Amino acid sequence: TIAVQCLNKLPSNSTKYTYSCDGHTFNFLLDNGFVFLVVADESIGRSVPFVFLERVKDDFKQRYGASIKSASDHPLADDDEDDDLFEDRFSIAYNLDREFGPSLKGHMQYCLTHPEEMSKLSKLKAQITEVKGIMMDNIEKL
Repeated sequence: TIAVQCLNKLPSNSTKYTYSCDGHTFNFLLDNGFVFLVVADESIGRSVPFVFLERVKDDFKQRYGASIKSASDHPLADDDEDDDLFEDRFSIAYNLDREFGPSLKGHMQYCLTHPEEMSKLSKLKAQITEVKGIMMDNIEKL
């Protein structure tokens, strides 16, 4: 699929990447080894999909961050003691869909019903990032 092809081509020096194809955008957000992806209609632009991905990333890290950082088993893996990797991955995907799916739906509905707010939020985050960069440059000069 297109998403898999894009995953293989993601640049290592960027945390955000968009690929356009057939009137859709494939928007990727990379964070600490995780890849968050949303496919959107090109007419939506880039800001709403990336605000959506930021919301999803923050929610995901809040819910699963502690268990991801620990060396324990995956929090969504099945409880049996076999080493069937395929079964464990299926179990993780199924449980993640069951547990996190409603949250994804909520974020999607919110972003689609408040696009003007998403655009403002996107601009504000860009300004904050720019100010952080200037501050870091100033600190390094000291």
